[in-house]
Amino acid sequence: MPDLRAMELLLVVARTRSLGAAAAELGISQQAASSRLRTMESLVGESLVVRSRTGSELTATGELLAQWAARVVEAAEEMDAGIAALRVDRRAHLSIAASLTIAEHLLPGWLVGLRAHQQQLGQPPTEITMTATNSAAVVEKVRAGEVDLGFVEGPEAPRGLRRRRVGTDELVVVVGPTHPWATRSRRRVSAAVLASTPLVVREVGSGTRTVLERALSAYERPAPALELSSTAAVRAAVSAGAGPAALGAHAVRDDLSSGRLVAVAVSDLDLTRVLHAVWSGGPHPAQGPARDLVAWAAERARATR
Repeated sequence: MPDLRAMELLLVVARTRSLGAAAAELGISQQAASSRLRTMESLVGESLVVRSRTGSELTATGELLAQWAARVVEAAEEMDAGIAALRVDRRAHLSIAASLTIAEHLLPGWLVGLRAHQQQLGQPPTEITMTATNSAAVVEKVRAGEVDLGFVEGPEAPRGLRRRRVGTDELVVVVGPTHPWATRSRRRVSAAVLASTPLVVREVGSGTRTVLERALSAYERPAPALELSSTAAVRAAVSAGAGPAALGAHAVRDDLSSGRLVAVAVSDLDLTRVLHAVWSGGPHPAQGPARDLVAWAAERARATR
């Protein structure tokens, strides 16, 4: 099949009735235009253009091929315009879903960094929509194509999605200031004691809860003291004396500084969780703000190690 550039040449020759004029319009040499035309004629098996002192005329076969080529070139131009529109839309809009810890404590700083990067490059700011939910729901939204990019936390990255590590977070066991574990002599418990204690926990599907349950999987555990759907609700319940909880270090930093919550060390327990950007499709996020945001988040993680 003739390539697109050869078909464009044939159409311009038909309109200008001159191979030289067609070559000039397309920005190629007349020699290159002749070579393209010869290649196309060899594919078709017949002459397509008759040249004379007064110009170039299409043969009957050339006229027929030009009719077909016009539809192909028109479709290619439509496709090119569509791709260009997708590029503009992809840079203008970015939809994100993020786990609550990331959405509340990390993503705002990442978005500020992205905006500064765009300003530095003279790019218009991207319109961003963000949904804060638990990690399991983030994964489902990315898989369903409801968002362009997701950020999740957990002991491991979700399967079936592309991913890039953008940091780590440590769960901290916290209690209210009146809890027995809050006294200076009791601020360390064993993993077995923690596992045997009714805890205030997040809902099933939360990355925070998944990490905690994985860490305590070797122990028999009682029913939770409370099950709540947001980090803020867990923090408030713990502060009020509902029981201990394990929450991300980012989420409880201010509460620990103010004394509203007290950290309790746990022996022989790994409560580290990994933060990942996740997306579907190619090995890298879509070029534009999605890729820039993931790169910025990963860079900030390296800088704060």
